[in-house]
Order: sequence, then structure tokens, then C-alpha cells
Amino acid sequence: MQHNRSSSKLPTRLLSGSLAVAAVIACGTPASAHVKWFAPYIVGAPPQPTGQVLTDLWFWIGIVLVCLFFILTRLMETGPYGEAVHTALDRVTAPLWARLDDYVRVTVGAFFIAIFAVGGVYLTPDLKTPAEWVSWLQFVIAACIFFRATMPLAGLGIILLWLLALQHYDLFHLFDYLALGIGVAAYLILEPSRNEVWRSHRFEALRWGLAIALMWSSLEKFAFPSWFYPLVEEKPFLTFGMPRDIFIPMAGIAEFTMGLGLLWTPLIRRLSAVALLVIFTAAVWPFGRIDLIGHGLIMAILIAVVCDRCRLERVVPATKAGVLGIPAGLAVALTLFIGSYWGLHSVFYGPEGFVGPATAERTTHSHSPEHPHGPSSGAGIGAPPTRSGSAP
Repeated sequence: MQHNRSSSKLPTRLLSGSLAVAAVIACGTPASAHVKWFAPYIVGAPPQPTGQVLTDLWFWIGIVLVCLFFILTRLMETGPYGEAVHTALDRVTAPLWARLDDYVRVTVGAFFIAIFAVGGVYLTPDLKTPAEWVSWLQFVIAACIFFRATMPLAGLGIILLWLLALQHYDLFHLFDYLALGIGVAAYLILEPSRNEVWRSHRFEALRWGLAIALMWSSLEKFAFPSWFYPLVEEKPFLTFGMPRDIFIPMAGIAEFTMGLGLLWTPLIRRLSAVALLVIFTAAVWPFGRIDLIGHGLIMAILIAVVCDRCRLERVVPATKAGVLGIPAGLAVALTLFIGSYWGLHSVFYGPEGFVGPATAERTTHSHSPEHPHGPSSGAGIGAPPTRSGSAP
């Protein structure tokens, strides 16, 4: 009888151990906020050369550590207790899973109500707008989510907001939010669909949108590490005592690889979501309500990923089945994203970059208590930039 009790506890212990590993990796990476919300930046500035990024020892140490974590998780997933671990996760998340669509609709609607209440932004804190009617459009989007028949209109409204932001912000800047916006819009369009084949992809669309957004935005830590220097100097506790130039690339690796983990096998993506939740939750305390509002939608989707019981792998399942696919997939993802980021930056701004005639005025946010690093603007707090460098 004692043997049976011990055996029944083993899957729970394995689950606890896996979550602990995920938490250690997450906590080993200090709390991370979106730098464009809190510090000055120039999108057109020349990025750090890729050769300098790829010769950084800490870059590769981070890659190796995460590869080991993914491999260990995959070995457990394919072992005799893999399904038991999933069952334990399913049991913990059962109340939310039973109403997961309601949860996603409520949190997406709450996000748009929040930015409607804050006012003066398109989609995120760094995308400022002086147009009051934009906030009312956000209110309409939230209202459309309330009714399943009008949910597709809400999805189209999100795409419209992104397109409206192109009036004041460069396309390269808006790439940060394109994938996530498309993912959420796709969910809102697919969820009320009567075609069950299409509807079955709704949570997958959310997950892919978030994963691509995280991997893309993480590259800022390699391309523009100097953007993070003001935050590290103002809040040195974020690094947990790590030197600045070690902390920033390690934080970037964690965000990139955990984003890729959301696209891998079921257990890897669920534990990657747990690790990312720890990171984003930890950022709320030092960065406050702006960070909570800006990352609230991301955190809500991560919770949905943890709850998701889908065991199917529709994209390159053969590659993801074995542990050798993990380093291979990571290598392909790094090559694709780094090549795209640096390549597109060169296409938009030239090999030497473009900072404009008045670089001090090309920061997106002007001085305010929530954006202490920004300059003052004659057009008012939070005035958006233009490509000429002057406020509109």
C-alpha cells in the first residue's frame, strides 16, 4: 500500500520539479519590461553588429542552458510519466480550461477598456496619439467582444488600430506589435466561426502571435543594449548583482528561447509559459501599472497556453519529436530572426542607420513621471514623434 502511495505521488513530484526548473531559469533572468515604454530610444540608430552579438560568450552560455532545459523537459515528456505530468497540469487548470474562451474574451476586452481609460495611445504605452477618437474606437472594440456575432469586427478593429499607428510611427517600429495583433485578431475572428476545423486553430493563433512577438522584441537586447542602460542604472536591483553587459544578453536569450518554447511540444510550451509568467509578473512591481497594462494581454495569453490541453503538434511534428530537433530548431530560429531583424533594419534605415537631424527629439515619449528619461516636448507630454524629428 505504501508503494502505491509513493508511486501516485511521483508524477506530482516530477511536475513540481519541472516547474521549479522553469522558475529558476525565469528568476535567473531579472524582471524585464518593454524598454520603449520607459527609456529613450532611436529606432533608426545603427544596431550592434551581428558579429559582436554572436561572439559574446554569455550569449552562447544562455543558449546552452536553455537547450538543456528543453531537452530534459522533452525526455520527461516522452518518458513513462509524461502523460501523468500533463494530467496533473490539466487538473490544476481545469476550472479555467472549462471556460477558457470566456476568459480570453474577458481579458482582451479588459485590456482595451484599460487603454481606453488611460487614453492617448494606439495599442501600447509607447504608441502615443493626441487623437481622442482613437480611445473611443478602443471602447467599441471592447464592446464588440461582448457579443460573439461582433467579435470579428473587434478583430478587424485591432488591425485598424495598428494601421492608424503608421501615421506617426515607422513600419519597423510597428513590427514589434504586428504578430501579437494578428494573433489576437485571428482568435476573435475564429472563435465564433461555425467551421469547427477553422475554430480549432483559435488558441494556436494566439500562441503563435505571442511567440513571434516575443522572439522579435527580444532582439532589441542584442541590437540596442544601450537602450537598457538607463533602466539598469536607475533600478540596479533588476540584475540580481549581475554585470550589466551579462544581464542584458542573458535576458534577451531567455525571452527569445522561451518564446520559441511556446511553439514546441506541449509540455515545453506549457513550462515555457510558466517561466515567462514569472518574468512578466516580476516586472510589474518595479515598473508599475503601465507595465501591467502593457503586458496584461501577454500574461493573459500565457495563462491560456498553460491551460491548453491540446497534445497535437501541427507544424513540423517530426522535427520536434526528437531531442536533436531542439538545437536544430533553435539554430534555424536564431538565423531567421537575426537575419530578418538586422536585414530589415538595413533596408529601412540604410547600413549606417538613420537618426535624423535632431536625435534628442526622436524619442517616442516626452518627459513625465512615468517616462523619466524622455525629453520635454513643446507639443505636450507624450507627443508622438514624426519622421522629421519634430512633434506633430
